[in-house]
Amino acid sequence: MKVVILAGGYGTRISEESHLRPKPMVEIGDKPILWHIMKIYSHYGYNDFIICLGYKGYAIKEFFADYYLHASDVTFDFANNNSLKIHNNVSEPWRVTLVDTGLNTMTGGRIKRIKKYLGNERFMLTYGDGVSDVDINKLEKYHIQSDGYLTMTAVQPGGRFGVLDIEDSSNQVKRFIEKSKEDGGWINGGFMVVEPQVLDLIEGDETVFEASTMEKIVFQNRLNAYKHHGFWQCMDTVRDRMVLERLWGENKAPWKLWE
Repeated sequence: MKVVILAGGYGTRISEESHLRPKPMVEIGDKPILWHIMKIYSHYGYNDFIICLGYKGYAIKEFFADYYLHASDVTFDFANNNSLKIHNNVSEPWRVTLVDTGLNTMTGGRIKRIKKYLGNERFMLTYGDGVSDVDINKLEKYHIQSDGYLTMTAVQPGGRFGVLDIEDSSNQVKRFIEKSKEDGGWINGGFMVVEPQVLDLIEGDETVFEASTMEKIVFQNRLNAYKHHGFWQCMDTVRDRMVLERLWGENKAPWKLWE
């Protein structure tokens, strides 16, 4: 199954970092948060990625173009026909498709633009700025059992986000509540499973996936929430980055599921 990562936004709320590079390339430790997200999926056996590029997308292309050299010990022998010797190979088992989805395209439009790379298959979808210890395999199993068009991972970060109104008996999302300050409110944490029918609900580049498209799925009673009570953290601000950096530096990063 393919994993789609939205990585084209401007990242204006973390402009101290994103004025030089796209937000998914802001580092935790010595690796971009995009790499951390991909490692989460790879841990569960999902290694086929489609990354939707936009703002400073060339930086992400350059990262993957040079990834093999950066991740391996090499010898450049300039006296012997400029030969290159690889001493170890620690590259990932990834297949990465990088797609320029436009500078100002909205999230729904970015997904629509990669339709030809998805085929008529179910796919994973998440944002390029959030990490979690969610069990992706359990998420997919829940989605299949729910018989919905889309299952999102619902998390509880506190009152600074808009929240989801989820029906207790069925876990169907009934409405979005903007900017509630209630503690314990559920929000969309990304890490979604999406059926191909959803692509037909996206109109074009101006479509905001989280509003227009999801509202259509709610209307059809086909949007479900997988409640995750574990760790989740997005990187909206410099403060968020500092939290993630501290956890990683102290070797206490809950999202580090791999060895």
